[in-house]
Amino acid sequence: MIPSDQDSDGFYKITEKDREISIHFTGKMNIETAADMLKKLQALIQQKAPYSVTADIGNVSDFDEFGAVILFELRQMMSGGFEIINTGPDIREILSHINFNPDEKIVRRKKRRFSNMLVSMGKSVIQDVSDINFLIAFIGSLAISLVHVCFHPKSLRVEDTVSQMEKTGVAALPIVALISFLLGLIMAFMSSLQFRQFGASIYVASLVAFAMVSELGPIMTAIVIAGRSGSAFAAEIGTMKISEEIDALFTMGFDPVLFLAVPRLIAAVTVVPMLALFSNIFAISGGLTVGVFMLGLSPNTYIKNTLEVLTLTEVLWGMAKSGVFAMLIAGVGCLRGFQAKGGASAVGSAATSAVVSSIFLIILFDSIFAVVRSYW
Repeated sequence: MIPSDQDSDGFYKITEKDREISIHFTGKMNIETAADMLKKLQALIQQKAPYSVTADIGNVSDFDEFGAVILFELRQMMSGGFEIINTGPDIREILSHINFNPDEKIVRRKKRRFSNMLVSMGKSVIQDVSDINFLIAFIGSLAISLVHVCFHPKSLRVEDTVSQMEKTGVAALPIVALISFLLGLIMAFMSSLQFRQFGASIYVASLVAFAMVSELGPIMTAIVIAGRSGSAFAAEIGTMKISEEIDALFTMGFDPVLFLAVPRLIAAVTVVPMLALFSNIFAISGGLTVGVFMLGLSPNTYIKNTLEVLTLTEVLWGMAKSGVFAMLIAGVGCLRGFQAKGGASAVGSAATSAVVSSIFLIILFDSIFAVVRSYW
């Protein structure tokens, strides 16, 4: 301990070591000395900036509520440790009047250690490798389960598959129809503004039909399904994973992938291409509305031009793309559900991740299809 100078008014003296200060109060700690003592203590704390303070009040001769306020304010000044020692029964009774516990020892907060950047990068790489391993294992399990269903059709949960087809397809038809109708209407209206300048309004029907059947119909349908069903798949399976229902299925001898993922995958691949077909029909209807009521075309003329540009190959190409998109949506949704860990927040994270990942993969694979078709 290194002794320090005594306070000029004799209120206290201090000893310090390694920024740990002991304040030995003497004399009066009452209404008469409180103001001056608080001023000096504040200056002392600002000057020394100690890690911890120990208040020794064993030599205090007169202590009242204002003395308790001095100790309370001293503790408030400290951002680190604080302790009171040598408190007699009378002083304890006065401190109890303001709910001040003299035996409470405040420990200095440790400085937050910032993790090394290399350590953080290493953890991120390890997590990514773990996710890739899980993805490969899931794809393998899903492929094996699909092959098993092909050779053992009775192993497929037909009722669950039909239920998922209803949720994914029938329940999504109204919103898909509305969005497609409005999209076709907007495309027809905007394109007519340009075609009308050249007297080529008749080609609005060809543009709407070709664009929707080849590209926009499958993409818009897939995005809607990703937001509705992909997130639902992730949330449902994620909830089962967190509540340990999947572990229970595995314990009872059921394959969780065959039991949960395969029905959802088959349902999505079955109904999404049909939804894309309905999307094309409603989009063409939206374009027909603009063509008849704004461009002065007859319904027969509009439909004739639509059928001229469309071929069976175009329709099948769009439905095939929708089938691939459906496989991606269902696979990613189930994958994120099986990856869920933690509490209830993990379910929301899984659903959000499923939607974002699905939309990204939809756009990526659509770009691949465009490149393939351009060289085909």
